[in-house]
Amino acid sequence: MKKTMIAAVLTMSTLAYSPIINAQTSKKNNLINSLTQDKVAKGLKEALDKGIADQVSKLSQPDGFLKNELVKIVMPEEFQKVDRALRRIGMDKLADQGLTLINRAAESAVKEATPIFVEAVKNMTFTDAKDILVGGKSAATDYLKKSTSKSLYTKFSPVINSSIASVGADVIWEKMTTTYNALPLVSPVTTDLTDYITNQTMDGVFKMIAVEEGNIRENITGSRDSKLLKEVFAIQDNLTNSTKKNTSSNSIEKLFKNKK
Repeated sequence: MKKTMIAAVLTMSTLAYSPIINAQTSKKNNLINSLTQDKVAKGLKEALDKGIADQVSKLSQPDGFLKNELVKIVMPEEFQKVDRALRRIGMDKLADQGLTLINRAAESAVKEATPIFVEAVKNMTFTDAKDILVGGKSAATDYLKKSTSKSLYTKFSPVINSSIASVGADVIWEKMTTTYNALPLVSPVTTDLTDYITNQTMDGVFKMIAVEEGNIRENITGSRDSKLLKEVFAIQDNLTNSTKKNTSSNSIEKLFKNKK
């Protein structure tokens, strides 16, 4: 009898909640439809273009990686013991050079990401744009990551390899490795520097685009600096405010838990 009553309560609660879900879905669709499909797509493309241009430009500057703790490239795990050993024997300058130059290689190569991202943005559909607009706080960045990671790695890898040579990172790292491997009682180390810096550079780019996306979504420091961005992201704001005001969801979840 008790189980029957609980089941009845849960069924009634679910039925009561259905209109709320339907209303929220309807509101979301109405808000999105209040702008033309073309305008929604253009707004999201503008937001992504802005994030790409602003953040890739910053990362490509001297110290764009090195002095940004969010994306600074540290020694590969297998090389951290090399770093510590060199510092113990008074070769701090060499260790510092190695760290600086892997970041310089990233700063030199990162601008090559822009054309790949621009192509991904051009190929965005209205469905993509709609999902990004009402998605999570990093939905646009996630879209870029999914759309570009493979081609970005393929493009980046040879550029990073050339950049490593052009900034002199290969010479310094060879010197670090040779010095460390000559120490008594150590196991020789090697690392694929190109692969490591390529992946770290890509991670850094996506992190900073996510920062810019967050700024636009939250409208921090006037990041929505065009009429189109303001119009399109007003939809997101309305949906967010509507969700915050609606506490029915939490109440029903608590009821479910209490009745189990």
